[in-house]
Formats: sequence, structure tokens, C-alpha cells
Amino acid sequence: MTIKLTKNEQRTRRHRRIRAKVSGTAARPRLAIFKSLTYFYAQLIDDTKGVTLVSSSDMGLKGKTKTERAKLAGAALAKAAKAKGVSAVVFDRGGFIYTGRVRAFAEGAREGGLVF
Repeated sequence: MTIKLTKNEQRTRRHRRIRAKVSGTAARPRLAIFKSLTYFYAQLIDDTKGVTLVSSSDMGLKGKTKTERAKLAGAALAKAAKAKGVSAVVFDRGGFIYTGRVRAFAEGAREGGLVF
């Protein structure tokens, strides 16, 4: 008998598989993302120390589509990361499919100067 998993449980399993392979360091932190139905969140994490270096979200950006807000959040995170001296990161998509808001965020971060 197979057990039917919810979409969130499936995503959590995918994220655990990704996290087994992806880890951030001080020189190249992990760019972890999370998207809810309404907002998009991202943070740069140094896994060796267990600290968040920079975080960003699209909560303050109103009046645009979710995809446009995600792209602006990516650019804002890249700007804050550059100010902290971070230019290269490891992308952790959090089990989400690389399309839509996730892709827009990644493109915004790359346009802002992050390398991944």
C-alpha cells in the first residue's frame, strides 16, 4: 500500500535530497529560498557557522506581479551581498521547481552580480 504525500511533503523530501549535497561556506554561502502563496523569501547562509549573512523578501514591494517582485528581491539580495563582500553563492532552490518566481529571482540575483 502506498501513501499519498501532499505537495508540501513532496517538496520537503526534494529539499532534503538537495540539502544532502548542497552546503554553504563563508567564501561561498548557500542562497536558500522559500516561497509562500503570497511572498518570496531568500537568505544567504554560512552553514559552517550556522549564521545568516543576508536576507531579502518581496514583502515591501507592492503593486507588481509576484514574478516581478521576486526579480526585484533577487536584485536587492545581490546588492546587499555585494555590500558584505559576497560575490559567489551556491543556489538552494528549496525543493521548488526552477520556473516562474524561482527563475525570476535567480535571474534578478545574477543581474545584480551574484555568480552561481
